[in-house]
Amino acid sequence: MSTRYFSLVLGIIFLLVGIAGFVPGLLHSPEPAADVQVTQSFGRLMGLFPVNALHNVVHIIFGIWGIAAYRSYTGARGYSKAVAIIYAVLAIMGIIPGLNTTFGLIPLYGHDIWLHAVIAIAAAYFGFVATDREVARSTTTTTTHRI
Repeated sequence: MSTRYFSLVLGIIFLLVGIAGFVPGLLHSPEPAADVQVTQSFGRLMGLFPVNALHNVVHIIFGIWGIAAYRSYTGARGYSKAVAIIYAVLAIMGIIPGLNTTFGLIPLYGHDIWLHAVIAIAAAYFGFVATDREVARSTTTTTTHRI
């Protein structure tokens, strides 16, 4: 998979997940002890991932950004680098009490921790490690001379 397609696929997934978070039938009641102040659309998406309205909006923003970044290799690579760093920070925040609800605004605990870590690792690969063949081909010039 190329960096551009990673950006597109991740963007589409983020967009769909963000929209799904607003569908009441896909949300299960959250635990009552959660210290989340924003309770609109608060629940566990598919019974696993804690979300609320702000969390859903963040997913939608990352989705639109990923789809837009698909237009160029440079944009997709920058998106992948940003996602890698941001989602690594979110995974770490998820294990720290007090930060695991982003100061009461967005839940980041439970299954979100490992999911954010996996997203960060995949994005780090496409942002920092992968070199796309199409880019390598266009930056390598071969000149042949006939005499």
